[in-house]
Amino acid sequence: MRLGYACINMGFSSLPKTKRITTNRSMIKRTFLDRGVPYASELALQNCRDLIKILKWNYDNDIGFFRMSSNLFPWASEYALEDLPDFDEICNHLKNAGDYATKINQRLTSHPGPFNKLCAKDDRIVDNTVKELEHHSRIFDLMGFEPSYYNKINIHIGAAYDNKRETAYRFCKNYDKLSNNLKSRLTVENDDKPSLFTTEELYKYMWLDIGCPIVFDYHHHSLHNGGLDESEALAYAMETWSDVTPVCHLSESRRKEQNIECMQQAHSDYVYTPIQTYGHNFDLMIEAKAKELALLQYRKILNDSFLLTSQPRIDKIAV
Repeated sequence: MRLGYACINMGFSSLPKTKRITTNRSMIKRTFLDRGVPYASELALQNCRDLIKILKWNYDNDIGFFRMSSNLFPWASEYALEDLPDFDEICNHLKNAGDYATKINQRLTSHPGPFNKLCAKDDRIVDNTVKELEHHSRIFDLMGFEPSYYNKINIHIGAAYDNKRETAYRFCKNYDKLSNNLKSRLTVENDDKPSLFTTEELYKYMWLDIGCPIVFDYHHHSLHNGGLDESEALAYAMETWSDVTPVCHLSESRRKEQNIECMQQAHSDYVYTPIQTYGHNFDLMIEAKAKELALLQYRKILNDSFLLTSQPRIDKIAV
């Protein structure tokens, strides 16, 4: 099992501004309107130049899994990448980072934001979603990655519109609008609210139709399990991956960690409870506010635990 963290390296991002290493430099809309594509290109170049520095830090610290920022290219929906003045240099940095990740076997993935809804009733939202997801897939193409769920692009269904079957049908229909490269990377994730999709529903309504693998989120399942225990839901998700190591997500409630009033869905700074794997092998993304610091602490917790190797495997129940 590889442990990963998402988007930001806290140690690097806390450095003085002139020395800061980050891949999510951006700007507010007013700044973009004032300074335009040339400034977006400048920020994107800095982001892509810093990417390999984070990957090297990960390697030096035995971290083989990293979620890339969705903000590599500020305001990317407003221009074509080829219109960036620094496009050629940006491509060189992305290819170098991709080659390095491949060489050291560091898994890179992405998780576009919640505004992406392939299931939407509004065609404009669907069109914008397709554009955004294709943008993420294009980045992986520029990095030299072959289309594969190894470099997954993960999304939530995002809505149900009071009818999960009809919503799933729209999602699957709009899935056909995606390029083959994107289809070979797209995964879906179980949600944390009763109005949205459980792992079992994703399996029955999406995977059986379009073969889209399921990323199992432990915390989301604890909030919305659909009547299945953890081992059963995890088994459904594991069934959807074939020749690529599956991915799961782990977070804990901020309410539990800090004993404060907040939404149960809010992520804590760290995670503390050793997971149950039920004999399955997968890579685990730590979704905690403390990022790599949370990963390093959790790795010690797992190293002190025997739970990862002592549990019998429980396979998917029959549909």
